[in-house]
Amino acid sequence: MCGICGELRFDHQGADVDALERMMNALRRRGPDSGGSFQEEALAFGHRRLAVIDLSAQANQPMLDAALGLALVFNGTIYNYRELRQELRALGYSFFSEGDTEVILKAYHAWGRACLARLDGMFAFALWDRARKCLFLARDRFGIKPLYFTQDVQRLRFASTLPALLAGGGISHDLDPVALQFQFTLHGSVPAPHTVLAQVRKLSPASFLEIDAQGKSTEECYWRLEASRPVPEPGTAESLESTAQALAAAVRSHLHAADVPVGVLLSGGLDSSLLVALLAEAGEREIRTFSIGFHDQPEEAGNEFHYSDLVARHYGTRHCRYLIADSEMLTALPEAIAAMSEPMFSQDNVAFYLLAREVRREVKAVLSGQGADEVFGGYFWYARMAAESAEEPPLARFARHYFDRDPDEYREMIAPEHLVCDHVGPLIARRLAEPGADTFLDAVLRLDATTLIVDDPVKRMDNMTMAWGLEARVPFLDKTLVETAMRLSPALRLMENGKYPLKHLARRLLPREVIERPKGYFPTPALKYLRGGFLDFIRDTLEAPACRERGLYNRAYVEKLLTEPLQHFTRLEGNKLWHLAALEAWLQTHL
Repeated sequence: MCGICGELRFDHQGADVDALERMMNALRRRGPDSGGSFQEEALAFGHRRLAVIDLSAQANQPMLDAALGLALVFNGTIYNYRELRQELRALGYSFFSEGDTEVILKAYHAWGRACLARLDGMFAFALWDRARKCLFLARDRFGIKPLYFTQDVQRLRFASTLPALLAGGGISHDLDPVALQFQFTLHGSVPAPHTVLAQVRKLSPASFLEIDAQGKSTEECYWRLEASRPVPEPGTAESLESTAQALAAAVRSHLHAADVPVGVLLSGGLDSSLLVALLAEAGEREIRTFSIGFHDQPEEAGNEFHYSDLVARHYGTRHCRYLIADSEMLTALPEAIAAMSEPMFSQDNVAFYLLAREVRREVKAVLSGQGADEVFGGYFWYARMAAESAEEPPLARFARHYFDRDPDEYREMIAPEHLVCDHVGPLIARRLAEPGADTFLDAVLRLDATTLIVDDPVKRMDNMTMAWGLEARVPFLDKTLVETAMRLSPALRLMENGKYPLKHLARRLLPREVIERPKGYFPTPALKYLRGGFLDFIRDTLEAPACRERGLYNRAYVEKLLTEPLQHFTRLEGNKLWHLAALEAWLQTHL
């Protein structure tokens, strides 16, 4: 797990090493263990390393294989690297390191682009083919690891974060009005290739971009997720057992691909509790678990320690829990916003930021439960969508229960110069209509797992943990597990208020109270029910001269929400006032 950056020039000039150094400095927190760079005429790579696999200097990056004529910078973890290593040895390749980075180099040399189909893991990497003078950029199937880039006629630059690209210089601060529409409609998600800045793009999940020294490029998707039942369809018992086996295998692979201890972020919910249980089933006897909580608000409890304590006691874990005062959360809020690669609306960003700060003092890598709700149908809106009439268009069924703002409200909120024709509706309609999904709800769950999750919980986990040099692994987004789950009928997944396959497995592993508890979310009620210092922070942000001069929002809409801070919530229960402030605070911090 690391931070990567680089530049390829198209104008016959040497790469800008000063810009590379600035980008590397902006990525230092992602990779506190070491840093390095590589330059060859028009190409330059920079890397900041967090050492988790093969802790020796032999695994430092950029990694150059002179014999093969390849150079690489890589962020992520390849969970099947040992198996690939054996396969490559059988083909005659020898290795000078013990980690997963060199496996990517050899795999690319052996199989070219087709190597991506063999990599199981989370990754974003850039590989330079010295003989062909060609740069190959790739991103994992679910976009767990980020990859941003900017390109003009002179050069392409890439980095693990958007602020790192900004640090390199030469990027316009003009906003992308299409991205703004996505941001305020899809609960903060901005699907690739868009970002909030018009001049910065991001590589789509499950895609690669190949570009030569003249700027000629090819971008392709190398994997697509099917959401359909096999014929003949297996019975329920067989389906549940195959899901349980796939999850257990994912947990083992995510645990064993490490040369440092791996802990668990234990929220007390079903998903993270199952991770603890399966680690114990795999024979782990020294499980480290970590929980965080906040003070209650009148409307909502601020922690779920009761449930996380139950699981910790049940399995005898070495458990740490952190109760954070509202004053400390308020102090950390600007830091969490500064750690965001893009503006994010989820109220629990600061919770993950503070949890990662504490956990990093104990371990370098953790497992987390992100992805389980999207893959196994855990959110309340899935059942509501399913209950709608099948005669209605899929987009209408989806939008009624998911969109944060309808077009009329968006026009009321955003200043006229930032308005564009509707891009959200056509995108969602196209994705829902793509082949390979048996039913409407199959298409919805696939959309969530492959597109919407990328720029909300997955990006949040990467940004907030890597701000402290902590590697977060997400076994519920293991390729084989997701493909297995997508072959289950939505009706099976939505039984018992959702995630039935996980609940079925949990009944032999976890205390009953953890399984049958009401569905919870990472509680940060102070950012949902805005009062006191949090409301002051929001008011100061939205009334700042920078906000007024930017003129992004219609002031009448801002004033309406400021006057009634506890009255305006989205369909997914986010505070609309917080959404306005979160974007504006990010812009004030980074631009």
